[in-house]
Amino acid sequence: MNKIVLMGLIAVLAMACTEKTEEKPMYTLFVGTYTDGDSEGIYTYTFDANTGELSNKKLAAKLTNPSYLAISKDKKNLYAVQETADFDSLGGGVTAFSLNMGILELQNSMGTQGAHPCHVSLSGDGQLAVANYTGGNVSIFSLNDDGSLAENPQIIDHKPLDSVKTSHAHMAQFNADGLMVTDLGLDAVKRYKKKEGKFSPAEQYSLPFEDGAGPRHFTFGENGRLLYVINELNSTISVFEKGTKGNYKEVQVVPTLAADFDGESFCADLHLSPDGKFLYGSNRGENTIVIFAVDPTSGQLELVGRESVHGDWPRNFSMDPTGEFLLVANKKTSNIVVFKRDKENGTLTFLNEINHPNPVCLVFM
Repeated sequence: MNKIVLMGLIAVLAMACTEKTEEKPMYTLFVGTYTDGDSEGIYTYTFDANTGELSNKKLAAKLTNPSYLAISKDKKNLYAVQETADFDSLGGGVTAFSLNMGILELQNSMGTQGAHPCHVSLSGDGQLAVANYTGGNVSIFSLNDDGSLAENPQIIDHKPLDSVKTSHAHMAQFNADGLMVTDLGLDAVKRYKKKEGKFSPAEQYSLPFEDGAGPRHFTFGENGRLLYVINELNSTISVFEKGTKGNYKEVQVVPTLAADFDGESFCADLHLSPDGKFLYGSNRGENTIVIFAVDPTSGQLELVGRESVHGDWPRNFSMDPTGEFLLVANKKTSNIVVFKRDKENGTLTFLNEINHPNPVCLVFM
């Protein structure tokens, strides 16, 4: 009998060891900010993917208004816009850093030839694009072998495209087809194809939106078959589907605000979950993250709900590398909020928050 009990205990202990939760790694979170208050530039935190805790705050680089950041796939470089109008006589700037064990080392800075650059992205094959909001144009830089910025960027100017509306380029993102740019002022997404080393208008040059929609940011689903665009000014998300000829067609528009919300609100950011099952968007004013389920066949959206951001003016937000947490940068209340994400239902549960001056961009390394 004792032998049987002993064997049973050994079996239970073996199962307990097998079921022991695997220890998750620690990650570095980079925080971009506005520096018109108490912030001095780019900061780092250590993020514990086991608990959702942020710790070990450090000033990584002093820089003016590094409001959007991008990290290269090989983790060797970080790039930051300087969202100003006076980096030089033509507008704002962009800065390249090398990354060494999470430490930023300045490489160089270049003028973007447009005022208030607000977004930066990487092609993965040696190019970088910056959207200049007030400048109404896009700067495309080549990168040197060490990741630093080369001179003489290509400039794509949207200002001459409309004699009534004022161009405000808000996001420029490389994709398999070339380059796609949201223009909030023109109520359009512009598409560019690379030809002989330069970007020029693609066959389907423009995706139109309702007047006053204000397309701001976008993301792709199903390897580019689906395109989701969040519209800042009318608080909607537009869903486009790519046809067999490579052209996108709008198939759905959904509101991001609650039906009973009464007040001003402006959308900011959106992200798909790593498994593509849920889409999240931020509402500045309603101060929520809205949650949609993605239909596995059509890619269209169905409302799951919304979660308060426990602050004011949620700008950029980000999911950690495990996909189990979602972090929100609340600009006006100067706090970063951490939510636990339910992978099955898409819902968010508030975990904790930390104070941080004027956070606007969150990027994990």
